[in-house]
Amino acid sequence: MDKRSTDLQEEYQQRFQGADLYRDTVWKILCDDFFSTYITPESVVLDLGAGWGEFSRNIQAGKKYAMDLNPDCGKRVAGHSTFLHQDCSITWPIEDGALDVVFTSNFFEHLPRKELVDKTLREALRCLKRGGKIICLGPNIKYVPGSYWDYWDHFIPITEESMAETLSLKGFRIVRKIDRFLPYTMSGGKNPPLFAVSLYLKLPLAWRFFGKQFLVIGEKS
Repeated sequence: MDKRSTDLQEEYQQRFQGADLYRDTVWKILCDDFFSTYITPESVVLDLGAGWGEFSRNIQAGKKYAMDLNPDCGKRVAGHSTFLHQDCSITWPIEDGALDVVFTSNFFEHLPRKELVDKTLREALRCLKRGGKIICLGPNIKYVPGSYWDYWDHFIPITEESMAETLSLKGFRIVRKIDRFLPYTMSGGKNPPLFAVSLYLKLPLAWRFFGKQFLVIGEKS
């Protein structure tokens, strides 16, 4: 196992150990109440930077891939997703036009250079079908300018505008752009009651007060 994989294992265990059940339940609500709008039970989906597989485990889709350098991901997605243990910026072992959706959450900011984001997005464009979508969720540096840097492995500051711009430059058409969507983090701090998560998704006005993550969706033309 290389050092990057080992580091990711240790970081995830330190940040999220003990919060597994809560995180998983939150992601089930997010998938059922929001992201299922973009993903059908027949869709072929890639969970990019899958972490512990909360999204891929809870989204209903016809075929699922989960890509991550953290080897723990493979154990956690076994039985529901094909695990791709690799650097996301090198060629994906997926055929051209095979995917309906690429989903990524809180991932691009962890890549050490923008060049790697560019290479990753080119692979996403190649592997998506025409009309396929990339769904990008992440912390918006506009609204977490200080606490953004509380995580040692955050490298690239991103806003909804810069995310949309780089997607456009790679050939995606932007179909949705939200600067404030979800609150910032489930790593430490207070965990809101689960009923509040479902209610929050139904109240876009609340996003303007509590949302600190962007949501940007691009479509392959």
